[in-house]
Order: sequence, then C-alpha cells, then structure tokens
Amino acid sequence: MGFFFSFLCSVKSFRNKQQRPKKSALIATPAAVLEALRAGEQLDRIYVQHQLTAALLDPLRTEALLRQVPVQKVPVEKLNSFHVPEHGGCIAQRSRVRYQDLQDVISFVTERGQVPLFLLLDGITDIRNIGAIARTAWCCGVQALIIPEKGVGALNEDALLTSAGALEQIAVCRVNSLMKAVDTLHLNGIRVLASEMTATKPVYDCCFNEPCAIVMGGEEKGVYPALMKICDERFSIPMHHGFESLNVSVATGMILYEAMKQRVPALQ
Repeated sequence: MGFFFSFLCSVKSFRNKQQRPKKSALIATPAAVLEALRAGEQLDRIYVQHQLTAALLDPLRTEALLRQVPVQKVPVEKLNSFHVPEHGGCIAQRSRVRYQDLQDVISFVTERGQVPLFLLLDGITDIRNIGAIARTAWCCGVQALIIPEKGVGALNEDALLTSAGALEQIAVCRVNSLMKAVDTLHLNGIRVLASEMTATKPVYDCCFNEPCAIVMGGEEKGVYPALMKICDERFSIPMHHGFESLNVSVATGMILYEAMKQRVPALQ
C-alpha cells in the first residue's frame, strides 16, 4: 500500500512539473519577446494576454508570422501561472528544438542521395506521444517531422525527455499549414500517404521505397478531412477482433517499421 501511494505521488509530481516550464526557458514582457524574435532566437510559442493593446501585439504578430512562431491569446491567469513577475501581458517559451525550413530539408536529403521519408503530425496534442513518435522515427530512418504551428503539442522538456534526445537529432519543420506542406512535398515529387483506419489497403501493401511522407492524425479526430483529400493514398493497419483503436505512437511505430523493412534488405 505504501509503495502504491508513493507511486501515485510520483506520477502526480511528474504531471505538475510538466505543466510549468523552467523559468530559464521563458522570456517575459512584449519588448523582450520582440527583441528575441528579431534576433532570430528559436521560440516554441508566445502567450499574450487577451487585453494586450494593438500597439504591443501587432509588432509581435508580424515578427512571429515571419518566423512561424505560434501566438496564443490567453487569460492573465495563464500568464501568472508561470510565476514570472512583471510579464507585461506576454511570455514566450524558448525552444530547444531548432526548426528548419521544409524545402531546405528536402533539398538536403535529396542532395545526399537519400530517398525522402517524412512524417506529418496532424492534431497530435499529447507531448509524450510526440516524443515517442520522434524516438521511433529517428530509429526507423525518418529524416524529418513536419508539424503545424497550431493544433499540436508543444515540443517542451517533457517531449524531449520522452524522445530520449531524438527531437534534437531529427529535422523538425514547423509550417503554418500542413495543406501547403503537402503542396511543397508534391512539387518535389514526394507522395503523401495517410493512415486511416477505414481504408481498405493494408499498410504492408504500400510502397515505402519511393520518396514519401506519412500523415498521422490525432487519436480522437484522425487526419483533417481536407488534408486527407489531397493525400495520394490511404492505408490502414489490419487488426484482430474488430478493434479500431491504437495509441498513435504505437501505430506510427508499426507503420515506420514496415517502411524500414522495405528499405533495408537485411530486414526482409
């Protein structure tokens, strides 16, 4: 009983730590955040108070848009929860992940003579799932993760910890639209395949030897319908007992292992 109670306390403690980033990872006040943006500092996201004046908010939004940094309006209580005094209605979170331009990554991969294998994450908000996906992706030869500015979990300390450092190794491309990212992939001759549980084609009948990118959606809503529509192919993971739900990081691991098996002769 004592061990079980201690375990529950440790889990509760971990969750509490997850909710609040280290103060060293935060930048407070609109002026300081704007200066960090203009200096090219890598930021994960910017939180601004709902009542922040246009004179302070507009320059932040302009610079953040140029650098594809999400700006999120929040109540003052959210800002106060960071326990940073005199934040002036704005707090930014530094990123340990260095975001890269998608076209630059595509060019780098192809110039090295590699066959592109990318992973797009749509609506995956659980940071532990993202960390686990990054870890598996790095082990299976994926060259880049593509994530949207909004609608995806923050790549914070917990995501990095779960990834076992993979998020600092694999290329991460943050884009303002996954739809536009798919357009860029298509222009570079990269096919886009989406995981969808009602698809009739099984994953092992897909060809992963050619340049391709795989779209994984969140467990609740799956891949956004408009995004699904512009994908080249849909596939599913066959399952016994009519069970239709897999943890997204587990499903990603199964798919990527099939891709790696096709690409590495020794595994066939």
